[in-house]
Amino acid sequence: MARPGATRRDHRRAAVPALILALLLLALPAAAQLPEPDRAAGLMAHGGPVRALAASPAGIASGGLDQAVIFWSPTGRPITVARWHQGAIEAITAIPNAGWASAGEDARIAIWPATGATTPDLVFEGHQGPVAALSSDGTTIASGGFDGTVRIWDGSGPPIIHTGHRGAVSALLHRAQGVLSAGQDGTLRAWPDGTVLAEFGHAITALTTLDATHIAAATVDGTVHIIGPGGREFATSPRPVVALAAHGSMLAAASIGGDVGLWDWRAGRLLRTLQGPGLPVWSAAFAPDGTLWTGGADRQIRRWDAATGRPLSESPVAALSIPEDADPHGARVFRACQACHALTPDAPPMAGPHLHNLFGRRMGSVAGYAYSERLARGDITWSPETVADLFTRGPDIVTPGTRMPVQTVGNAEDMAALLRFLQAATR
Repeated sequence: MARPGATRRDHRRAAVPALILALLLLALPAAAQLPEPDRAAGLMAHGGPVRALAASPAGIASGGLDQAVIFWSPTGRPITVARWHQGAIEAITAIPNAGWASAGEDARIAIWPATGATTPDLVFEGHQGPVAALSSDGTTIASGGFDGTVRIWDGSGPPIIHTGHRGAVSALLHRAQGVLSAGQDGTLRAWPDGTVLAEFGHAITALTTLDATHIAAATVDGTVHIIGPGGREFATSPRPVVALAAHGSMLAAASIGGDVGLWDWRAGRLLRTLQGPGLPVWSAAFAPDGTLWTGGADRQIRRWDAATGRPLSESPVAALSIPEDADPHGARVFRACQACHALTPDAPPMAGPHLHNLFGRRMGSVAGYAYSERLARGDITWSPETVADLFTRGPDIVTPGTRMPVQTVGNAEDMAALLRFLQAATR
């Protein structure tokens, strides 16, 4: 990895004065575009859960476990797909009056122009682990990572590094008084001095700005905390709230249970609940016009009329081809896998490798797929027995260090059906 600091596309150090960073981004040429969706629908969609969303007047940027950043028009038309990152995307932020920043598992922060591009113009490197949070005020970019650090970048050299969190930094905000950071240690801190503004006793999963004097913080117990004059808290979900977004007096709180509650944060009153697919909603963002965007485990990005709760559009998603002779019970069990894995080798890129000819194949052997270090060892050959072991003990036990989500199949009939399905569908 290059030494900490900013690099251009050729990875030479970039000397970019802070005050002209936004102008640099605005001056970049328009992005190269992929074919229109009717000719390449699969390539214009995420091939894995959508972990991050950000909105600006230019449109929407999204990032997924498929390592892709996709740039969308304000009406939901996919414009450009960038497959530059070498790992899952965990965070995206809009750079006011300029472009976007994205980051994730590869510990690199990519700076993109407002129109999107297929490769970034600027790269920040230095985090010693995945980057889980980003924020920008248009002059600086703040990043927070699994290494417990908060880094402030202005494009002119190495970042200012702040330490103090005990564990991963999970959310960031730029405020008039400085950068605020939240962590898995349950603390909310203000920089540059690291003052603890609040401590909740639960990991903080998300932050969002409400107005000039209030912010909201979500914790894994499903509570949203309003911080500021007359602050309060209210329980929004029995499951962890993992994404927040605000527009005026409306606050969207998304949970891993699949529900998105729209709240009047001033009154602590639930206005309505958006009806989605019932799968985890990992990301949410309000566009400047008040339209709400959400993304989650089903790979789709949904656009909502927040005033009525009416869905306006859904992003394209590549259809899963199920063989006619496949076990229907097994196909239902496989639904938990289909967000990340295709059954055929010619499918668009997805978060996980395709499963074609799975049985008899060595672990970590699909050409062109960037495996985690553990799976790249290739010391397991997939068979009904080894697949059953994987989902009985869990991927975190059988292949520790894998990026694969921890899922198990505890019912013997479900396991037998899944194996029958895979034997038929992956031939």
